Amino acid sequence: MLDRITTFLKESRIELKKVTWPTREETIRYTMTVIVLSVAVALFLGGLDFIFQFILNNFIL
Repeated sequence: MLDRITTFLKESRIELKKVTWPTREETIRYTMTVIVLSVAVALFLGGLDFIFQFILNNFIL
């Protein structure tokens, strides 16, 4: 069992060396993109919720 764990850790280390990690600037840009898109979707869904609530309260109920 210990041999299998050791082999796994060695192979994982080798694979991690092959990874192309993003630069700091790319990471910041991707993070900002995710934040902006999340806020945009939240505003869109909030707007739809407000509109449907308005319609339900004034015309149906």
